[in-house]
Amino acid sequence: MDTAVEEAAVARFLREYPRMAQAACDHPALLGCADVDRSRIPGCPAGIPALLRSLLDEEVGPAALPVLENVLMNSVFHMSAVMPAVLPFLIRLAALPDIAVRSDLIEILVVAAELSLPVDADDEDQVLLFGKDDDHPERERCRAAFAAHASALRALLEDESLPGGLISVDDRERLLEVVEP
Repeated sequence: MDTAVEEAAVARFLREYPRMAQAACDHPALLGCADVDRSRIPGCPAGIPALLRSLLDEEVGPAALPVLENVLMNSVFHMSAVMPAVLPFLIRLAALPDIAVRSDLIEILVVAAELSLPVDADDEDQVLLFGKDDDHPERERCRAAFAAHASALRALLEDESLPGGLISVDDRERLLEVVEP
């Protein structure tokens, strides 16, 4: 999706939910969110902290989620440069048992894990679908973010409060693979 279109979608969301733009970013899952230098991330809308805060709201979270997903994904097979910066917060948010969009956040984590795996440069089909790793530095940055937050991700996967089936065996393996290659 075009950066201007993403910015417009975030702005539209914040106009529709103005209280989310002013809400404090003091939840422990979002610790450090306001400190990320988004100006250094290509295509990163200024409203990302508000979108992340919105995910905590039971009523607003489901509306914020598709806007955030559009910012995080350039296409079906490609993450945006924003994904690595947001991953730590998504991991922490997905660990919250009472968050309304928990299953969706886990799904985003699985997609990020899948798309962050290295592409075999000798596999023409993989290169055609996913591009070369050199052209997608966000993959390595995502792997680094997963590694840096491995303990939180493992805790999420071991959480006894997760409803059965929220994380399939395959998805659990994919998440573990990116944490423990």
